[in-house]
This record gives sequence, structure tokens and C-alpha cells, in this order.
Amino acid sequence: MTTALRSIKSLAPLLDRVLVQRVKAEAKTAGGIFLPESAQKELNQAQVLAVGPGAMDKDGKRIPMSVTAGDKVLIPQFGGSPIKVGEEEYSLFRDHDILAKINE
Repeated sequence: MTTALRSIKSLAPLLDRVLVQRVKAEAKTAGGIFLPESAQKELNQAQVLAVGPGAMDKDGKRIPMSVTAGDKVLIPQFGGSPIKVGEEEYSLFRDHDILAKINE
């Protein structure tokens, strides 16, 4: 079963889920040599596009999210729920699955 989305902006994460897009690896070295796709390594760095409102604790209070839209984060090599819109690939992760926030 596949769902066709017109735009990724129409997707709003629920509870403690975070919508991210992996940062693409450089296709060219510092010396100007172009690398084939088979030689490019998939990065664990991603850009946060959207964040859910947060999960609820046992008392019914909302647990704040640790990231916000626009943050750069480190994500696990595997996991998450993949989403494809057109040619672009995105992933949904739970807030507690995100490894670190990158401060620049």
C-alpha cells in the first residue's frame, strides 16, 4: 500500500515523531574529482523538517520535544520509517531515536 503525497509540507508528524531528510553526501572531492554513487557514503546527518507536538506522560502532560524544525541532527544508520515523495526521500523517527543535535 502506497500513499501519494503531493508535497512533504502536507505531512504533519504526530506525538513524538520527527520528520527528517538526510543530508546528501558530496559528489565531488576537494580536488574536483566526481565520485560515482557506489563510492558515496550515506551520511547520518539530517535536517529536521517538522516535529510533532510531543508524547504524553502518564499524568496527561505533554513531554517537550528535544529538537525543532530547522535543526541539524545525527540519526541512526538504520531505522525510522521511510517516506518517498516524488524523487525525494524522507524519514520519520521518534524523538528518543535521534542521537544528537548538531550546534553550528
